Amino acid sequence: MHDALLLGVGCTAAKIQPFLEKLMSLGNARKLSVGLVGWRGMVGSVLMQRMSAERDFDAIETTFFSTSSAGKPAPKIDGCKVFDPILKDGNDLTALKSMDVIITCQGGDYTKAVYAPLRTAGWKGHWIDASKILRMNEDAIIILDPINMPVIQTALSKGVKNWIGGNCTVSCMLMGVGALFKAGLVEWMQTSTYQAASGGGAPNMRELLTQYGALYGEVADLLADPASAILEIDRKVAAKQRAFTPAETEHFRGIALGGNLIPWIDADRGDGVSLEEWKGGAETNKIMGLGSMFGTTEIPIDSTCVRIGSMRCHSQSLTFKLTKDVPLADIEAMIANDNEWVKFVPNEREATEKYLTAMNVAGTMNIPVGRVRKLAMGPQYLGAFTIGDQLLWGAAEPLRRMLRIIQAQ
Repeated sequence: MHDALLLGVGCTAAKIQPFLEKLMSLGNARKLSVGLVGWRGMVGSVLMQRMSAERDFDAIETTFFSTSSAGKPAPKIDGCKVFDPILKDGNDLTALKSMDVIITCQGGDYTKAVYAPLRTAGWKGHWIDASKILRMNEDAIIILDPINMPVIQTALSKGVKNWIGGNCTVSCMLMGVGALFKAGLVEWMQTSTYQAASGGGAPNMRELLTQYGALYGEVADLLADPASAILEIDRKVAAKQRAFTPAETEHFRGIALGGNLIPWIDADRGDGVSLEEWKGGAETNKIMGLGSMFGTTEIPIDSTCVRIGSMRCHSQSLTFKLTKDVPLADIEAMIANDNEWVKFVPNEREATEKYLTAMNVAGTMNIPVGRVRKLAMGPQYLGAFTIGDQLLWGAAEPLRRMLRIIQAQ
């Protein structure tokens, strides 16, 4: 496996162009049998929308699985003609074994329960998974094809069958500034993230909005009075935030996110680094085909991950030390031309306020990158800011694109 994935950073476009051309012409491809699990959740719903919009269902035989509603009618999704009109049991290994491909957005507990028994039972199909459980396994690839198609292509040629969606913040970051990694220009990177409630799930988003509503209700009468003192409003808001009950703050571990921030995301690894921060380095390197698994040297990456009171979209402030001094205009062009979704934002106030915000990006495929500038530390130091929709490039989109890539084989 170690030498199976060596093709990574530095692969030229010419090497993968024939593969990409094949990917775009699937009219005569054999229809794969595809089982979909977890299609009703937040990520799964976005995946269904994208597959419908891109007519992915035209080229597959679709079977829907459920862990709670087996035997009921399968969902009706635009453009999807289901192979089986009845929901199959998501825990039925025999039914799952009949699929060429399984795409799951059901979460980590499902992967833990089903994946290993399914492989043990002899299933040799492709497993495409949104959860983190298998990401760092040596027999799995983190998928982000506009950035690491060479890694994916090499893995396919070696028989790899496990394709895992990456951490949402990492994927959005690489969609924005992956060009710098591809060109071998990153000596190290430090990032401070600003991650929305959507990263925690749908209940977290509901909790955030409910808290905002409660905070407004607490001071609505004062806000209606232009003569009221802002410090009194602020005092009442702070008191309400501290008085939220455990039931009102259950999804962020007893902390109110409304009007607040939480500078820790995911588990405590015991070394002062949160699991989310560890992922920033580990997953970025694996996506780019770097590290001991590939026989190459990792790029040092450090993060401070912060949950903020935003609904959707993750953003991050980035500091790079480059391997050499590169003119700023060249860096800007490199970023802007890397893929069709990255949108370079000039480092100007009006452009930044208009284009480099969560409100502007939510629900779109765009990955704006701005605030790109050389830093006072020296000509090899670069600052940037990027943002992306956590549910699209950060979750659902790489899954559906991986299905297309498998079809092109």
